Amino acid sequence: MDPGLAFGKVLRAVRKDVGLTQEQLALAAEIDRTFVSLIERGERQPTVRILFKLAVALQVPPSQLIQLTEQRVDSDPSKDA
Repeated sequence: MDPGLAFGKVLRAVRKDVGLTQEQLALAAEIDRTFVSLIERGERQPTVRILFKLAVALQVPPSQLIQLTEQRVDSDPSKDA
């Protein structure tokens, strides 16, 4: 799976797990709600600065978001060997 798409899926899952809407996450991370949507759909990738803002808003370490993304990429059976 493409890492950008995988990160978007991870972001959406973690956001829902903590009970935030895209709007609430965007406000807490001080970014635009449409940017959250674009990230979740894999159409945009966050900078390191935005990654940290998202992690703070979600109350998880940034490394956890990366680790979950890596696991999702690695578990994709269609990825190249």
